[in-house]
Amino acid sequence: MRVKGGYARRRRVKRLMKKARGYQGASSKRFRAAKERVMHAERHAYVSRRLIKRDFRVLWIQRINIAVRNTETGMNYSRFINGLKKADITLNRKVLAQIAVEDKNNFTQLVGVSKQALS
Repeated sequence: MRVKGGYARRRRVKRLMKKARGYQGASSKRFRAAKERVMHAERHAYVSRRLIKRDFRVLWIQRINIAVRNTETGMNYSRFINGLKKADITLNRKVLAQIAVEDKNNFTQLVGVSKQALS
């Protein structure tokens, strides 16, 4: 006996075609082309979500490094982080970058504590 699977197939096709709205040409009209485009788009989105995390961490490290060098203590980023670890201060890079940009006095104190812990 032949199985047509009408309702299930229609639901699956509609779900995928909804994701393919806005694509150019056949990719938004034909199921086979749309399936391929959606599959690639979802893969790129998955990878990009991880790349965003990497890019932000790089940005935070750059901001911290610039702020540390502007405090005129002769320190750089790696020595600063090492000093914070030895001083048992656990702040992540996002918070450190935010403090460096918004509250320069407290950041200067953190650099001082880090320098003391290294000596």
